[in-house]
Amino acid sequence: MNVHSPTINAPTVPRNLDDTGLTLVMMRDILLKTMYRMSLSRISEIARTICLPIPQTIELIDQCRQGKLLEATASLTANTSSEASFQLTEAGKGRAMDALSQSEYYGAMPVPLGSYAEQIKKQSIRNVQITRRQLQIAMGDLILPQNLLSELGPAVSSGRSILMYGPPGNGKSSISNGIRAAMGDRIYVPRAVTHAGQIISVYDPIVHTMVETWEDDPNLLRQTGNRFDGRYVYCERPTVITGGELTLSMLDLTFNPVSRTYQAPLQFKATGGVFIIDDLGRQEEPPQSIVNRWIVPMEMNYDILALQSGEKFVVPFDTLVIFSTNFHPNEIFDQAALRRIFYKIKIDGPSQQDFLKIFALVAKKRGLPLDEDAIIHLIKTKYPSIHNIYANYQPIFLVDQMIAICDFEGKPRRMSPELIDRAWKNMFVETEEIVR
Repeated sequence: MNVHSPTINAPTVPRNLDDTGLTLVMMRDILLKTMYRMSLSRISEIARTICLPIPQTIELIDQCRQGKLLEATASLTANTSSEASFQLTEAGKGRAMDALSQSEYYGAMPVPLGSYAEQIKKQSIRNVQITRRQLQIAMGDLILPQNLLSELGPAVSSGRSILMYGPPGNGKSSISNGIRAAMGDRIYVPRAVTHAGQIISVYDPIVHTMVETWEDDPNLLRQTGNRFDGRYVYCERPTVITGGELTLSMLDLTFNPVSRTYQAPLQFKATGGVFIIDDLGRQEEPPQSIVNRWIVPMEMNYDILALQSGEKFVVPFDTLVIFSTNFHPNEIFDQAALRRIFYKIKIDGPSQQDFLKIFALVAKKRGLPLDEDAIIHLIKTKYPSIHNIYANYQPIFLVDQMIAICDFEGKPRRMSPELIDRAWKNMFVETEEIVR
């Protein structure tokens, strides 16, 4: 098991309830709702669930006891304080029910939006400097044009928006994923944030990859392991990838009217990481509308969200936005929109020489022996029929097709002009009249 230590940018552990930045009423209600919904009684369980240190959890419980909302069910001693048990009184149950009628949120205490904004500055994606070597390693076995890394490096290190465009099938999506992999460091993601009394869930296991860290014995009053605020999760820098399914509504707060809770939009979950909009131009929304939605965030480094009440508020925007499209930018954007995207990088298909390198590499990985006659047939006969336009996806497609044919026919895996022809037929659909 790999165990990682928190970094110098870690959010500090609250020393008392005031340090949480939350009102006592909010903390009290979340505590009562959590105990009610999850049937918790022991301090160690409660502290772990509401993500506060045990001393602060005890302090909050004491406040509730003074208000006759909680009562002890076991003796409280210096040696076993974390295992003391409490239960809701009738007044406490009533208060929990009232609080649940306003919001079903319970569990981890949220982080004030202002506090999270300060944490974002400490772990900003704009603080990340990528080296050529890091990019080369992250791109793995991709065979890229020599000048591409020289264009990508400064773009990624700037943390500004990138538009990658070019013919389909040339690795724009793979390059986008390689950019994320090159970053390599980790950040702190809040489980939830609060603004104007509303709680917005942020941490999402689908988007965020938690990094294992050392855990203290929860029964200890003095904690020695993870020295960061437990309301945060230590994660890899996030990556959100959307494609043709993206709609502008996905970039707004999501309100659940049944639970009366909010879910952060995709770009907010991607804070500190990468937001990839793949296949731009395939969405229901016009590409111009999608880019227009990003103009303020990309230029001003903040976004504007709206609560169910209509109240608008500002949130930090610290995300590397990568647009990827098969269309020429001039076909889908006006010049004003293009000016807002800081880096435009064309991803062309490989040269014949690079194509042959990729083809040989793929064949070797798949265990398909190279055949000189088959390669000559491919280069001299097949590609001239499509004006010698090469794409990065084609070697994998052709090799996998030949392997599938051999396996189906029970023959040793091999390469031949005849197999090239059969694989080629599946790669392209000829234009012909269909008799109905």
